Amino acid sequence: MKESRGGYRVLVVDDEPGVLDFIKEVLDSNGFLCDCVTGTRQALGKLRTESYHLLITDIRLPDGSGIDIIRIAREKHPYMSAMVITGFASIEGIKEAMDLGALDYIPKPFSVEELLVAVKSVITKQRLRKNTSGKSLIFKSAEMKKVMELVEKVSTTDSTVLLTGESGTGKEMIARSLHRMSRRSAGPFVSVNSGGIPEGLLESELFGHVKGSYTGASATTMGHFQAAENGTLFMDEIGNMGQPMQVKLLRALQEREVTPVGSTTPVPISTRLISATNSNIREDIEAGTFRRDLYYRLNVFEIKIPSLRERPADIIPLAEHFLSKMQGPLYTESLSDAAITALLTYAWPGNVRELENVMERAVVLAGNARIQLAHLPDWISDPTDGKLLQTETEGAVHLNIIVESVERHYIKKALLVSGGVRSKAAKILGLKRTTLLARMKKLEIEDSWKG
Repeated sequence: MKESRGGYRVLVVDDEPGVLDFIKEVLDSNGFLCDCVTGTRQALGKLRTESYHLLITDIRLPDGSGIDIIRIAREKHPYMSAMVITGFASIEGIKEAMDLGALDYIPKPFSVEELLVAVKSVITKQRLRKNTSGKSLIFKSAEMKKVMELVEKVSTTDSTVLLTGESGTGKEMIARSLHRMSRRSAGPFVSVNSGGIPEGLLESELFGHVKGSYTGASATTMGHFQAAENGTLFMDEIGNMGQPMQVKLLRALQEREVTPVGSTTPVPISTRLISATNSNIREDIEAGTFRRDLYYRLNVFEIKIPSLRERPADIIPLAEHFLSKMQGPLYTESLSDAAITALLTYAWPGNVRELENVMERAVVLAGNARIQLAHLPDWISDPTDGKLLQTETEGAVHLNIIVESVERHYIKKALLVSGGVRSKAAKILGLKRTTLLARMKKLEIEDSWKG
């Protein structure tokens, strides 16, 4: 009997007609709504006009790469999942796709059962991720407090902002916060990965195009600048943009207008630009790969987002936030002491994004049980296998941060058990009430401790 998926829409991209026919037959017969295309341009055309729950794409395509499609799809449809199918099991290609948000992959050839198991697994992961898509920023560290002070100051202006920092530090979240605080908050927030879009497509994505301007341009389409009119345009990975496009972007910012591809008529724009990069643009300028004049135009106000290892006080609050979203607000048995220690001593090269993925994996393994060391990846749970957290001024283990995090964990747990009654919580912890209140003040555990 056909299993209903309630209109769950899937876009499949592959240049082999036999593979497309096979996937469509399997998915259609199991209650999915399946559209199939054979190349990159067709896929991007579909994504402009249609909404999908899942993208299934081959990595190697005749007119581009499935990775390019995933990059663009991630910006346009943040809640759409992706899965990779490939006959060329390149570890690098698969890893890049997974880093961009693909939730699974299956090598060709695959059976009906293998396809359905993979798709159903992606649906499960997708539901988990939707539960962790809150917009609030979680932080306790002094480093992030300084960042948010800068965000608050610049939000009152219309200045162009450049966010710098490692990949996964949450630059888009900062950009969204800046937009929400600004006078443009009622307008749209549009996000685009400018470095991930092929050079030949980027101009059309940013400035739009008119009907017939190139093969496949079957309709006039507005670009991201117009879509963000009276709002904010966030351009990530700006440092990876090619020089020809840099010239066109500079002109658009100087003239406050864009010219769609295939048109000779400029369109005025009123859009605030926030850009971001994980590269060292100053080095790129010296190397001649990034225009100095564009850099000065983008960098009116720079905000550097610290890496997670530079703000270890945020590790456990973030981990607990992700767990509460995935496990439910009433769940209190979150992290064991051993898991806390492991999380705090790991260097987090992938930053907040890596931490969220690790917590998602832990929930899949632990369910609603407390997260133990065994639920964490080997490279985190084994201190000899992972890279220890370290800064220039402190030792590798950050003992003070570990002690404070464990203390905060147990105080919050005691408050939950006692229903917020301080005297009962103090008794559970073997403390005087005044001692508990002093420690709560030091650790910034306020009346909103339940959140």
